[in-house]
Formats: sequence, structure tokens, C-alpha cells
Amino acid sequence: MGRAGLMNVFWKVVLLLFSIAMLVLPASANPVFASIGTGQLNGIYYPVGRAICELANQRTGVDRVFCSAEVTPGSLYNLEAIQSGELEFGIVQSDAAFAAYNGKGDWADKPATNLRSVFGLYSEVFTIVVRGDSGIRELTDLAGKRLNVGKGGSGVRGTWETIETELGWDEAHRARLIELPADVSARALCRGEVDANLLVVGHPSDQVRTQLSACNASLLAITGPIVDKLFKNAPYYYFSEIPAELYGLRSAVPSFGVRAVLMTSATMDPRVVAVVAKAIIAHLSEFQSMHPALSRLTIDGMINSGFPAPLHPAAIEAYQELGSLR
Repeated sequence: MGRAGLMNVFWKVVLLLFSIAMLVLPASANPVFASIGTGQLNGIYYPVGRAICELANQRTGVDRVFCSAEVTPGSLYNLEAIQSGELEFGIVQSDAAFAAYNGKGDWADKPATNLRSVFGLYSEVFTIVVRGDSGIRELTDLAGKRLNVGKGGSGVRGTWETIETELGWDEAHRARLIELPADVSARALCRGEVDANLLVVGHPSDQVRTQLSACNASLLAITGPIVDKLFKNAPYYYFSEIPAELYGLRSAVPSFGVRAVLMTSATMDPRVVAVVAKAIIAHLSEFQSMHPALSRLTIDGMINSGFPAPLHPAAIEAYQELGSLR
């Protein structure tokens, strides 16, 4: 069993023990269990999900809400699991959530109009790691190349397919997409099994740091007319860059980004949504200290910026009670 499987087993045991403990409480206590779909263990979604649950669980004895972070393949899986009721919450790329809510791409015949936002998180930058001898110097050089978009269920594939659509590549020019888990992606790049690793990730990222140090690799700058075209057709993208000092680079690497957003369903228990929302916004300074990607979050940016789907009514009420909503 892999590390992800062990972690999921661990949390299932914790939930079982908690359930047993709750049996001694009166029925009126009404404990509620809520799972947050995150991502792979060595990504950023999982520790951020753990941080959310850690703060939400500080008042478990009072609120009777128990939160657990679940290892998942990523954004697309989380969206599907929220829809099916397998997960109560999920951390999702804003472009993937926008497509689902508005019935775009893979969601064209099944728009997820019951999706609701809870709060925004950190920026995620589209990041491409290439080998030094790959001959890849700009985005168009990726035509026909072998691109690792990560394990199936992540949002990276969807982002790349959007880029290819804007590039207007025909079938002969399209990249060959490969789905490898994060723990083997650096080795695959160094051995020449893939030409580039694609990530949509907050920085600093241990995945990126590992890939850059594993062999002669670099980050690809994403600039030019294609980026302008992306922004015109996709309002959830914005200009961004990867700071040089994070990875010892000579200069910052231009790119574009989306945002990680905590999503849920319109039918989610309002009490649970309110507990999670208040736990983070009321203790933001503590939340910021729990992972480097969270350090620059602001309340205004988390709850007053544009969302891929409407805010859940219980989240709106919670932010109004805290006096944080504009």
C-alpha cells in the first residue's frame, strides 16, 4: 500500500474512533463528518486541506463537526466527488470549477450548477519544467512532445487542453499527454521518458524544487500572443510569474495563474459550511503560518474576489457575522 493509501486508512481509523466516542453523547449532539478532497501527498492541496481541518476541529467538542482531509488525484476528481456526494468539500482549480459550473468542456452536457464556493485560497501558476537538452524554448516548441500532466483526476490536463485549443493545433501537432504520479515525474524527465512536466501549483513547491534539482532542468517562460488570447477568452486567468529567489533562478519566470478555491455543494449542511468558513477567516493569521503558500492570503482576497461559482449562503452569512464581507 502506498503512502496515499496509508494516509487514507489513518484518517478512516481516526473517524472510526471519533464515531465510537460520539456514541456516548446524547442524540441531540448530532455530530457531522465532513471530508475535504485535496490532492496527492507531495503536493500543496493535501497539507492545506489538513490545515483547514485542523482549525475547524479545534471546536469539535462544541460544534460537533469533524473534518478530515482526504488524499485524492486532484481538482477534477474533487469536482466529481462533490457532485456525487462522496466528498463534502474539495480544493479545486478555479478554471476547472468555472468550466464545471458553466457547462464548458467535459461538463458541456452536465453543468454542475449546484457547485458553491466557500473561500478562495492561494494563486496557482501554470508551471512547465523542461530538460536542458529538450530544445524547448517557448510554448510552441511543445508541439508533438511528450507532456506529463500528472495523475488522472488533476486539473492540469484541462488547463493544457484549453491552451492547445487557443493555439489552434491540429491532431498532428498536439502534444502526447502522459499521466504520471508526482513521485516519479522527476525521474521520468531526467531519463528522457517525458519532455516536460506540467503543473498548476502554488509556489514555493517541493515538486518543482525536486524536479529542478534532479538533473539539468529549467522552467519555461510562458509569454506572447497566446497568453493575451487566453485572458481574452478565460476571465479566471491572470498574469503571474514565478519569483527567481524561490528556486535560485537568474530571473523571474513569466506565466499565468488561476486560484485554488474551496468548493462545496449548494445542498451542503449550512452549519458545517459556517463552521469551516469561520474557522479559517476568524483565525487567518494562524492559517497563514501553516504553509508557505498561505502566507500572503488576505481576508479581502479570500472572500470578496470573483469566484467560479456563487458563494454558499451559509458562507455569506458567516462572513457577514464576522464583519468581513464587502
